[in-house]
Amino acid sequence: MAITYLKKSPKTSSTDDTKTREIVENILKDIETSKEEGCKELSKKFDKYEGDVIVSKEKIEEIKKNLDQKTKDDIQFSHERVRKFAEAQLKNYGQDFEVELSDGLFAGQKLIPVNTAGCYVPAGRYAHIASAVMSVTTAKVAGVKNILVCSSPKPGVGVHPSIVYTADLCGADVIMNLGGVQAIAAMTNGLFGNAPADILVGPGNQFVAEAKRILFGKVGIDLFAGPTEIAVIADETADPEMVAYDLVGQAEHGYNSPAWLFTKSKKVADYVMQRVPELIADLPDLPRENSGAAWRDYGEVILCDTDEEIAKVSDEYAPEHLEVQTKNLQWYHDRLKNYGSLFIGEETTVAYGDKCSGTNHILPTKGAGRYTGGLFVGKFIKTLSFQRMSKAATKEVGAACARISRYEGMEAHARTGDVRLRKYGFSN
Repeated sequence: MAITYLKKSPKTSSTDDTKTREIVENILKDIETSKEEGCKELSKKFDKYEGDVIVSKEKIEEIKKNLDQKTKDDIQFSHERVRKFAEAQLKNYGQDFEVELSDGLFAGQKLIPVNTAGCYVPAGRYAHIASAVMSVTTAKVAGVKNILVCSSPKPGVGVHPSIVYTADLCGADVIMNLGGVQAIAAMTNGLFGNAPADILVGPGNQFVAEAKRILFGKVGIDLFAGPTEIAVIADETADPEMVAYDLVGQAEHGYNSPAWLFTKSKKVADYVMQRVPELIADLPDLPRENSGAAWRDYGEVILCDTDEEIAKVSDEYAPEHLEVQTKNLQWYHDRLKNYGSLFIGEETTVAYGDKCSGTNHILPTKGAGRYTGGLFVGKFIKTLSFQRMSKAATKEVGAACARISRYEGMEAHARTGDVRLRKYGFSN
């Protein structure tokens, strides 16, 4: 049977996106400089409001005292079910489940992999074999059925042979000789006979990252990626030679790759600042050029008085890669909250995670470690919720839904509850 559209929408949810984006970009740019006063002026302009921005504790207590009890009961009803479902999600994280939230009301979740993943493997300055491993392998394990790989081709050669081998070994279904913005666009739009990607993953230069940022929404992405970062936390027991080598090891990624040292030891700090330029000078041309510019323009050494100060600074930076080389490793492991991946003790180093030790190297940068982690199987899996309920449960749920909808001024929502209450013989 052919698919027939009895009514076809003349517009899509993206119809007004361009105009909206321009308006929002201008507002955000203005608030960067006008800050609080800018927010207040916009509130006055759009909401006709000129009162306090922060709701005071006294105001909250006044509202709690004066709000009618039935409204509070209905809000409590909603809160209890949402809380119970969230608790069940936490308890059953990463797996399917169903739970009875109240008599006759069942809710749950199903985990379903996306159908098509687009994996970008950079091959500009270096042939990033490990990036193919990280993205393709993780997508395959997650259960993605269709995996596309794009990588920049070399004249007369195409994609670097080691990347082709790696992508094929790890489970790629299609490998394309295509890099840069054009690769991101091709995977997003389903060009060259492929299905459109549901999600795009993998590192790339600033143009690739910007393309992913612009297309986010039309397609899912792993992260808003920036230049690679490393931070090392070192105390007086650290081997400063290893610290210096590790900082240079990540700075070679590119001219804008930050490398930071957080330490209580002036001796370690002084040694590292002297030694890093020496190590850079001894590198081959391209790594020397990259790491020299990165250390000159983005390198930092921060001296602190206490471990707590170091931890606070580190959490503010939220580095992509964070090494801890101290005598109290467990304290830092327990205390640190913001980073992409943590490397505990001098025996491990960022390069191990970058290449082959097992953890994924596609990680949050530019402070994004404050709110997200790196690429993992869950990025390729949709957590989809569902609910079902008995007719008897409608007496309670339908009535509460109708009342809450009317509190909000959403009459059509309310009537979807009303019609069921009437059909099943209940009154609201």
